[in-house]
Amino acid sequence: MRVNTLKRAAVAIALALPGAAIAAVVAAPAAHADGCYTWNRNLYQGRSGSDVRELQIRVAGWAGNRDIVELDGIFGPKTHAAVRRFQQAYGLRVDGIAGPETYAKLYELQDNDCTPRHFSYSELDDGCGRGGWSGGPLSASETRENALHTMWKLEAMRRSLGDEPLYVTSGFRSHACNNQVGGASDSQHLYGTSADVVSRTSSLCEVARDARNRGFSGIFGPGYPDHDDHVHVDSRRENNDDGASNSTSWSAPDCGIG
Repeated sequence: MRVNTLKRAAVAIALALPGAAIAAVVAAPAAHADGCYTWNRNLYQGRSGSDVRELQIRVAGWAGNRDIVELDGIFGPKTHAAVRRFQQAYGLRVDGIAGPETYAKLYELQDNDCTPRHFSYSELDDGCGRGGWSGGPLSASETRENALHTMWKLEAMRRSLGDEPLYVTSGFRSHACNNQVGGASDSQHLYGTSADVVSRTSSLCEVARDARNRGFSGIFGPGYPDHDDHVHVDSRRENNDDGASNSTSWSAPDCGIG
């Protein structure tokens, strides 16, 4: 829950606009936003590339009810809808096009290490005392990348719940850590794709209900065994490394979620 210390000016970019009539704009060259990532063109439906994937990571939490934004680098209808929800949530022009205004907000939200400003790598690596990203079924870099994806979904949840702090009580766990806390043998915590969260301003049921719109395909909360003091959220539907079917599993009976 840290405050972003890096402020930056909005960047004007000479880019092509979508639509039947393609118009060129004369503007200043793109300035590097921070130590993380800088977009150099407008993105909209039909475009593809690594810059689209970087955008998808950051709007994944605006997927909508029971949906996800695939990190496939293809700007399709789901990405378009997520960008629109992101824009609406932050009071931007709602057009589904990622351009200078949308990028300026993303630059404002992200820190130099690409994490959203209210969450950190150390916070997501806290299953048994922040022992690093190794010891799970994936490489440390793959696990860390999954954790980044998780954090951006949590940032969207935080915004949706009134921009009040969300607290991660358990993030990534190594096999040893997972065994120590009695986690399931196939726990999503092993992959960096999940987090257990609590809030001091929203009820657990409010957190669980909001999670349905944040791209989380795994939600377990009040009424589910051993989940009455936190809400577990994960991205199991997007996890192609766990050997399980890519499905959705929600259970928080006390919140009407099942």
